[in-house]
Amino acid sequence: MITDPISDMITRIRNASAANKESLVLPYSKIKEAVLAVLVKEQYIKSIEKKGKGPKKILKVELSYVSGAPRISGIERVSKYSRRHYVGFNELRTVKGGRGLYILTTPNGVITDKEAKTQKVGGEVILKAW
Repeated sequence: MITDPISDMITRIRNASAANKESLVLPYSKIKEAVLAVLVKEQYIKSIEKKGKGPKKILKVELSYVSGAPRISGIERVSKYSRRHYVGFNELRTVKGGRGLYILTTPNGVITDKEAKTQKVGGEVILKAW
């Protein structure tokens, strides 16, 4: 049993990109699919594909590489079960001098920090990637 599925997903992505794997498989959940969709939109990963039926659903993730180096050089969990991290849109700062992004859950769905600033909405910071 996995106690924190988002942290497990982040660890699997970090390990697969460090090992230069082309793809990885994750157990399915709606929040993982939403976070991965944001990473696809921001071109940190190539694609995601949902496979299977019922409780055996999985997500197949294709990782993105730029001239042999992984596109995701770092990814870490910000808000945890033990300590949630909520921010307003005006409290959001840049990640790695603007080369990275925060992913937030907001009333408008799972979005990046840049979208949260333009929509003027805050929320829980799930992770940061660069």
